[in-house]
Amino acid sequence: MNTNWDIIGPVLLTAIGQTVWMVSATLVVGGFLGLVLGVLLYTSRPGGLLANRVVFAVLNVLVNVIRPVPFIIFITAIGPLTISVVGTQLGTPAATFALIVAATFAISRIVEQNLVTIDPGIIEAARAMGASPARIIVTLLVPEALGPLILGYTFVFVAVVDMTAVAGAVGGGGLGDFAIAYGYQRFDWAVTAIAVAIIIVLVQAAQFVGNRLAAKALRR
Repeated sequence: MNTNWDIIGPVLLTAIGQTVWMVSATLVVGGFLGLVLGVLLYTSRPGGLLANRVVFAVLNVLVNVIRPVPFIIFITAIGPLTISVVGTQLGTPAATFALIVAATFAISRIVEQNLVTIDPGIIEAARAMGASPARIIVTLLVPEALGPLILGYTFVFVAVVDMTAVAGAVGGGGLGDFAIAYGYQRFDWAVTAIAVAIIIVLVQAAQFVGNRLAAKALRR
């Protein structure tokens, strides 16, 4: 079929902007919250810097319960919470909120797993020198795992782009919504192909930048 790009073109640009906004907001807010939660998971575990069995057990169970839920189910399951925070369950703001919550718990596990690989002897040496837990976390733990963390966040970027496409299936906007509404439902494969191509370019660009930054961090 003939595609009227005079009409669809502006819609595509809007969809790209919505996807970039959802991914950026999710990585900034969810990335920070996930980092904090991941550090808490690592430091509160038995034998950790701030060992606390109760805190670790609660956080660990919470992450294990939320992280495996498929996003298309998760975004509908937290509908009441989304409405109470955002005021609606539909649209880009609602989808962004759900993305941030889901990403926070996914990132927290990635952060914890990367911090676990740090040599405990380095931490003990810092404690023996009188460094406070906060100082150890900020100046030792995070910088020591920076390279793997960058790769982990790059992986999350790809996952979040995928989740924004899923969000489009429930009215979240973005390239997923555009591909479904103007491509799949209208049997316009050219529109679908262009949406897929844009997503691939976004992912490849993020992967390239992430790999370069991680390589620089690992050479420090």
